Amino acid sequence: MQQPAADQHSASPIQDPVCGMRVDPEKSEHHFVFDSETYWFCCRGCLEKFQNDPDKYLNPGFKEEDSFESAPPGTKFTCPMHPEIVQEGPGECPSCGMALQPMDPLLAADEPNHELIDFTRRFRVGLVFGLPVLILAMAPHLGIPIHQFMEERTSNWLQLLFASPVFLWCGWPFLQRGWSSIRNRALNMFTLIALGTSAAYLYSLVLVLFPGWFELVFGNAVTNAGVYFEVSAAIIVLVLIGQILELRGRERTGKAIRSLMKLMPQTARCLTRSGKLEEVDINQIHTGDRLRVRPGENIPLDGVVVYGTSEVDESLLTGESMPVAKAVGDAVKAGTLNGSGAFDMQVDRVMSDTTLSQIIRMVSNAQLSRAPIQRTADIVAAWLGPIVVSVAVSALISWLTWGPPGDFSFALIAFVSVLIIACPCALGLATPMSITVGVGQAVLSGVLVKEAEALEVLPKIDTLIIDKTGTITIGKPSVVQVHCHNISETSVLAYAAAVSRLSGHPIAVAIVDESERRDAQVYEAVDFESVAGQGVKALVKELNVAVGSKKFMESMNVLNLDSARTFENLQQDSNSVVYVAIGSELAAAIELEETIRVDSPAAVSQLQKRGVNVIMATGDRQAAAKSIANKCGITEVYSELSPLDKLDLVKSLQTNNKLVAMAGDGINDAPALAQADVGIAMGGGADVAMECAGMTILSEDLNAIVRAHSIAQATMTNVRQNLFFAFCYNAIGVPVAAGVLYPAFGILLSPIFAAAAMSLSSVSVIGNALRLRGFTP
Repeated sequence: MQQPAADQHSASPIQDPVCGMRVDPEKSEHHFVFDSETYWFCCRGCLEKFQNDPDKYLNPGFKEEDSFESAPPGTKFTCPMHPEIVQEGPGECPSCGMALQPMDPLLAADEPNHELIDFTRRFRVGLVFGLPVLILAMAPHLGIPIHQFMEERTSNWLQLLFASPVFLWCGWPFLQRGWSSIRNRALNMFTLIALGTSAAYLYSLVLVLFPGWFELVFGNAVTNAGVYFEVSAAIIVLVLIGQILELRGRERTGKAIRSLMKLMPQTARCLTRSGKLEEVDINQIHTGDRLRVRPGENIPLDGVVVYGTSEVDESLLTGESMPVAKAVGDAVKAGTLNGSGAFDMQVDRVMSDTTLSQIIRMVSNAQLSRAPIQRTADIVAAWLGPIVVSVAVSALISWLTWGPPGDFSFALIAFVSVLIIACPCALGLATPMSITVGVGQAVLSGVLVKEAEALEVLPKIDTLIIDKTGTITIGKPSVVQVHCHNISETSVLAYAAAVSRLSGHPIAVAIVDESERRDAQVYEAVDFESVAGQGVKALVKELNVAVGSKKFMESMNVLNLDSARTFENLQQDSNSVVYVAIGSELAAAIELEETIRVDSPAAVSQLQKRGVNVIMATGDRQAAAKSIANKCGITEVYSELSPLDKLDLVKSLQTNNKLVAMAGDGINDAPALAQADVGIAMGGGADVAMECAGMTILSEDLNAIVRAHSIAQATMTNVRQNLFFAFCYNAIGVPVAAGVLYPAFGILLSPIFAAAAMSLSSVSVIGNALRLRGFTP
């Protein structure tokens, strides 16, 4: 039962909803407004526990795992592999049987992946019960005299005992999906898995339970054959491994969205009409409410500054490292980081409408709407499934009709052999084995591949969009020139660095670094003062020293006509310029620019030689962007772009039939990274960028993109070879198993040889995939 909230002016004790203690509202400092009710707490710890999960304490019967089932009425769910499947409420995909998930990322972000948990549990059970089956079945073939300790019949019963939970429980989801694919006439890999494992298990089950009946009806032809429980168990365990790896990849998408949501505070300090500060749940704040933001805090919602000044780190949205000055009337965005100042803001967008919420939805929608690359194995399986079933049934009918009179063993052997030899081991291993080895080679080359699709598409891309800050450049400014007026450069840097050491601004850090590089003297600064958005000043060796913008110098009356004339031709749009005043004189102007990564020009040149059009897209100024692009040999530049603009650029190119790769490192790049055919995150970037990208450059080496391109080409060639081997194996093996060679050569493939052929096909695929280990990009 929910504890009624007390009015904040009530003097009667009430119960803490977390620990149950009685709390006096007049004496307690800890209270929280949730769902228009005020709750009081005995201590800060209880308050924080309640803020993190109010439903846990207000609704004791609430369970997180039930939250999908209790989603709001009308909630749309979709399949992550078939985005065209949309329905109200949770369920399973009619095409592939996978669990549906909410389309709204704000609902799905905190949900545990129940399917991953379930499949992991099934895999562990399958491994425990499947290994004894493999040992019992393979021991005689490996020269282990197991039959000296037990009879064959005993071994068969033990295999049945261990294989049954693997087939009936561990493999149950695949049986359901296989049946669903048949019912919906959308045959896929699960169709063959269900048919192959069922045939192997049921055939073996009949041999164990009714051996006398087989001998009575069919003679010795069938009873002399072995059981195939290990075929069923091995396939199920292998497929579970593949499904777990795929589900873990999907789980990363949820982590990307959760990392974005963590940037939005769950509470905010709301100013009441009486001027009192109240900590309120973020969902209870409305448009027009006034909030207070303290130094170092993330801004809770979109709004406008109404009191105070500060500098805000907006790299979340723009990707640019320079903090932005904020004063009364300036807009601020949710999730951005406040600097050293405090200010009041008026909310103009609630949580679901903020710019950050829109980015979260863009990331989720781009990942869902991006057409999944149809796996070649599924395409082959879609044709192979009906063909195999048709051949197996035709073989059964043919042998029953034209086989030796009274002997049904030929028909049964042909039917089972066709289904066993068509078990999709080689077809299932063809792609993942090559991808696994290719991914390993990529890691050795400084590239982490998150999605197999990235390796498949990367060799085909014709357009690469590269972010400037943190991708082409190192993301930090550096001093390129010091222009002095009646003073040496070293002396200017010594004075400027003394003041800059007390500031954490990127420009200040660059000045200090340059001063240390030149071994300038180290002075001590006192009476430090920072003016948001303009500059810093302090007393150095009893002289007033100021470092900042031209406007800052003018406000201090140090920019006289003589010094202004000295620097009037200095300002360059492509570089940042800060001025240094010592005493009452303007002493110097310092030019700074972003540092280009050493490998960037060569990497761009290599990509262009491979036929890839390289485009720069940045949130920075046009002049600065073009200056960097010219030095790297990039001719197509888009500047001053927002996250939505970058997303639109990718969509526009895709509309013109371009295959687009996007390389970036910031949260502002996340929507475009998710929308691109291949997303490439730089290793030093934001976590969400890495989660949304298909691959990550671990070493921050732009040449790694070139190496990744080479590895992807080699990997996909290997995949096509494996699929060719697997297809040829089925094309030859299935007719032979059906008995086409029997009339001419008297050859009828036993299920034992069918299983052996199936194993050999897998070995050939694995061996070919391992050749990739010798590839050097």
